[in-house]
Amino acid sequence: MRKILKSSICVLLLFTSWNGFAAAECDADGDVQFLCGPVSPEDLAQVPDSPWVVASGMEDEGYLYFTNSDDLSTIVAYPAANAGHELNDRFADCPGPLISGFRPHGVNLVRGGNGIHTLLVVRHGDRESIEVFEIEETTSTPELTWIGCVMAPDGIVFNSVVATPERGMAATHMNLPMGAVYEWQPGADWEQVPGSVSAGPNGIEISPDGKWFYIGGWGTRSIIKLSRGQSEVIVNSVDLPHHVDNVRWSTDGSLLAAGHVGPEMSSIITCLSQQQCDGVSTRVTRVDVNNLTAREIINYPSNPQFLLGTVAIEIGNEVWVGGIAGSNRIARFEYR
Repeated sequence: MRKILKSSICVLLLFTSWNGFAAAECDADGDVQFLCGPVSPEDLAQVPDSPWVVASGMEDEGYLYFTNSDDLSTIVAYPAANAGHELNDRFADCPGPLISGFRPHGVNLVRGGNGIHTLLVVRHGDRESIEVFEIEETTSTPELTWIGCVMAPDGIVFNSVVATPERGMAATHMNLPMGAVYEWQPGADWEQVPGSVSAGPNGIEISPDGKWFYIGGWGTRSIIKLSRGQSEVIVNSVDLPHHVDNVRWSTDGSLLAAGHVGPEMSSIITCLSQQQCDGVSTRVTRVDVNNLTAREIINYPSNPQFLLGTVAIEIGNEVWVGGIAGSNRIARFEYR
């Protein structure tokens, strides 16, 4: 029964489409401000040197959104009539673009030159894959072009993705009781990363030199530091006071680990499915990756406007927190 419960939590965190907490207005909740528009913005990534933020939402068919941090407006970026499709030779094994059943999940944006960046997107729905886009900065809304995909291995459902320095990628298979991280390089198949097996690996980041993965442990309530490409597999971790969803680099070189927690593990599933959220809250913790120490900076109780947080990024003097379960908003907290 315990194993079935854990598996059910995993599935609902991936695919919940309950809209009961979507609110019509965007009023502040005390000191917490909101940006309303993107539906279930599970993951966020900022376009470099611009006011634009990419948000991914899995509700219904699923969309990528462009959200403007200056005027707080939001537009649908993909699927969209003006989005281009140009298959890159680097992804020759991709069967081509597939617009239906998009359902984007985790995202990772890689800064490029000349205002052209690469966006990796975990995709569910009509196929399980990592979809690859180019984002080109313009004087107005960025231009988004689909350039390829990498199909997931049979039986693997990805959650979060990160680019590697060798122009490859790594993605988490958030499975309970045990999942793992898989890595892909051009011209090769996906391979399980040594030492990466853990309970529900969720968010993932990589060190600038490519020697370390930082994995959000949903089931372990921890950040896991895992060696990459080294002669010896080294695994260390720091415990956090909450389940860890996505992780994002901060401007000071620390990690922002976003997630949620309740009195019991089952409290999360009850909050999502039955609107019973007593004791459930969104949490964000700042993690020093060198010393493996952690300091909680956000503790926000679940409420009808914002149910369950999943990602935190720095935008100017604010921390933006995205969430799931049909919420139509991003929570904006004063930077601390």
